[in-house]
Amino acid sequence: MELNFVMTILDRDKRAALDKILKELGLKISITMLGRGTARPEHLLINNLAVTEKAVVSTVAGRADTRRLMMAAKLKMYVDIPGNGIMLSIPIKSVGGGSTLAYLAGEEHQEKEKPKMEFSHELIYAIFNEGHSEDVMEAARPAGAAGGTVISAKGTGMMAAEKFLGISLADEKEVVMIVARAQDKAAIMRAIIEKAGVHTKAGAICFSLPVSSVAGIRRLEEDKAEDAAQ
Repeated sequence: MELNFVMTILDRDKRAALDKILKELGLKISITMLGRGTARPEHLLINNLAVTEKAVVSTVAGRADTRRLMMAAKLKMYVDIPGNGIMLSIPIKSVGGGSTLAYLAGEEHQEKEKPKMEFSHELIYAIFNEGHSEDVMEAARPAGAAGGTVISAKGTGMMAAEKFLGISLADEKEVVMIVARAQDKAAIMRAIIEKAGVHTKAGAICFSLPVSSVAGIRRLEEDKAEDAAQ
């Protein structure tokens, strides 16, 4: 059966509206992380804007509930209109325990149809030393990244990583999540590793996750076109 990790990146003041939709659909869990946008400083200055404070709200949903959630987000929160956020679903490969699967999937637990695994977009997940988000984005943008969301994090196992990589790594970390077209993914990841990888002060490592469906991507495509025109 198909089970998705559905992630929504939106302005923090819109969290309540999304929480209401999740409750109306009866989705079992909701996890919220706080982050910020990655707009270029010069763009913020020119337009007299502040750094956008973001919330990353995640839930688990079956195929039908994923469709309902995305439709509700489009109708009630206008997610598919530029500036109102991005919602994406990442297929879950396995779940620990049959009871957990039944709890998360609900009525969809009985689905037997094999889900289609065709991905037009991927989520690039880059982990790097605190304070180097702009280094990572400066590497990613020319390769095709339109934007990203930064989340503060705490690293563990740094001593083992230092021994393996032969470099010094800080415990304080940041994560940038970039939604990219599948055809751009390899170039973006290669640029991050070449220009902000473990041989630099940023110390970035990255990987990608498949995105089975996405809403709100038009904003990213428009930002990319705007950057290309400048």
